[in-house]
Amino acid sequence: MQKTIEEINERIRSGKAVVFTAEEIISVVEEKGLKKAFEEVDVVTTGTFGPMCSSGMFINFGHSSPPIRMNRVWLNDVPAFAGLAAVDAYIGATEQSERLGMQYGGAHVIEDFINGKDIVLYAESYGTDCYPRKDIKTTINKNNVNQAYMFNPRNCYQNYAAATNSTDKIMYTYMGTLLPEFGNVTYSTSGELSPLINDPEYRTIGIGTKVFIGGAQGYVAWEGTQHDPGQERLENRVPISGAGTLALIGDAKKMSGRYIRAAVYEKYGVSIFVGVGIPIPVLDEDILLKTTVRNRDIQTVLVDKSGKEDLNIRVNYEQLRSGFVEIRGRKVPTAPLSSLKFAREIASELKRQIQTGEFILTEPVERLRNDGRRLNKLEEREVRL
Repeated sequence: MQKTIEEINERIRSGKAVVFTAEEIISVVEEKGLKKAFEEVDVVTTGTFGPMCSSGMFINFGHSSPPIRMNRVWLNDVPAFAGLAAVDAYIGATEQSERLGMQYGGAHVIEDFINGKDIVLYAESYGTDCYPRKDIKTTINKNNVNQAYMFNPRNCYQNYAAATNSTDKIMYTYMGTLLPEFGNVTYSTSGELSPLINDPEYRTIGIGTKVFIGGAQGYVAWEGTQHDPGQERLENRVPISGAGTLALIGDAKKMSGRYIRAAVYEKYGVSIFVGVGIPIPVLDEDILLKTTVRNRDIQTVLVDKSGKEDLNIRVNYEQLRSGFVEIRGRKVPTAPLSSLKFAREIASELKRQIQTGEFILTEPVERLRNDGRRLNKLEEREVRL
């Protein structure tokens, strides 16, 4: 027996859909059994809220009078990329203020914009016959620009390595502050709630899948950069590191500052926390079974961020969430970079939207690549001019 997304959508429209979060479904299947649960359950919702540096926002400002072809743009003193067209720009989350450095960056601009604040726009141009103006300084906000949408090249890592530090000095990294001599371990996924952990072989999440992003409804636009499905996998098909990623798009004007938050990592730089929830339509028993994965069945590798040692250690998320893991006979404290509280909130909010008919599922137009190819590395090659 199988179900279709259209059949599930009919149940959503009629208010009859049975929906559980990825945490709730574990006990449902335990109590009812896989076959009975499959007959009853339509959708399982997932959620994650963590740092996703490869994010940013496109904006179309509209034309001024006289018009300008912007070739250099700053938003609240943060450089934005303007090599697109006359009045389009893309601001990356990790770009830093020219005046304040890493105290304020693109992520803060995006968060301020979503929260409805005025943003100072300054732009320069070399001037052309059809775009004679050479500079402009004004303010913009989400109510007076034309389009503003987040386009995030790499979000929702399927899994991610935990980090530690073997050296005798503090390391300041994108995985947070790592204390000397294995003083701590940091990690960053929502474990059994994480979207791609619950669809490990990308059977339902693909290009065109509707998602909850930043409080709005958006879509999977493409496989994410560094999508690396050829990672080693466990018997349950969950990869032990990295693997799948998603490129996501959503209307920034409709997003909420609750689910898009700027962050600064000490002595490292600016990042952005993005809240994402993805529904898993329960099309067959195997898809349902995959959503019952537990933290104890999700492993990741532990990496020495100094590159000094190859630790060859795997840990599971039950161990990480316990507050301690063991490294060479020592108990080492752990800390998450992602928020389990917000991941649960997002999965529950997506569940509510589906139950009330506010969120209708979409059929992917193409599946994500799931072959054995691995990532290329950037090598230094001879340059001949």
